[in-house]
Amino acid sequence: MNTLLNKKKEPIDKLAASSAKGHSLGGEAVRRMLRSPVAITGAVITGLFLLVAIFAPLLAPKDPYERYLQSQVILGQGIIPGAQPGFPLGVDDFGRDYLSRLLVGAQNTLLVGVLATIIGVAVGMIIGGLAGAFGGWVDTVLMRLVDVMLSVPSLLLAISVAALFQKPSQWTVIVAVSMVGVPIFARLLRGSMLAQRNSDHVLAATSLGVKRGTIVLRHMLPNSLGPVIVQATLTLATAILEAAALSFLGLGDPDPNRAEWGIMLSRSARQFLDIRPELAYYPAIAIIIVALGFTLLGESLREALDPKNRR
Repeated sequence: MNTLLNKKKEPIDKLAASSAKGHSLGGEAVRRMLRSPVAITGAVITGLFLLVAIFAPLLAPKDPYERYLQSQVILGQGIIPGAQPGFPLGVDDFGRDYLSRLLVGAQNTLLVGVLATIIGVAVGMIIGGLAGAFGGWVDTVLMRLVDVMLSVPSLLLAISVAALFQKPSQWTVIVAVSMVGVPIFARLLRGSMLAQRNSDHVLAATSLGVKRGTIVLRHMLPNSLGPVIVQATLTLATAILEAAALSFLGLGDPDPNRAEWGIMLSRSARQFLDIRPELAYYPAIAIIIVALGFTLLGESLREALDPKNRR
């Protein structure tokens, strides 16, 4: 009898032992990303960009706003000094060190991308959270508003919002770009919260008489943030690209003294492409590499957090 009980008990003990050694979804996601060359590449690019942006004032070899070689710039004859000792990337049309402006521009570019993403996440979570929590006519009204925003192409929506402001500035770019992400985050959070409404822990809390606000804030919302976090990583890449596009179209910050990749690309590509095409190449390459880094990292994070991909 004991032998029979022991035989039945062994599989249960093994299952319990394997569960005790199990890993959380977050820990497993980190381990999977550390084994992924794509994730490592994205993390390296993103990490380098963040370090350069944070320490840009210390890394810049010269003052990015000082017009060192303005006397050598002759736009009427198509002369903008190129690379030379002390100025490895040459200067811009005002005689300012271009390498220093690229480094400091990383900081302003990161600022635009991060603030636009934060605003988009905040507004989108408010809309999606209300729709997912209340349902009914609240969900219907808010989702129709989101559908209208989603029906407009992202760049066209950003252009429309930016055109509403009389005086373009860095903040108009941030607000315009943030509005592109609002319907995406709203849809994601609303879908996740609707899935949580029928989960066992929410039904149990409801049956125990827990208030709706407590259920939403403590049970539904925390378990619905995974897709939003992943999308925020991907949105950083599109925010940088869309901010550069607005600047290129003349709807960005008109201040030529501000060191920001989108402004630098706009001025160089439209005015000096025939004289010094490198002035457009450098910020364009920087924008492409950084956007690629955020995209690789975001896609890897999405795959790593997907329970269907766990082994």
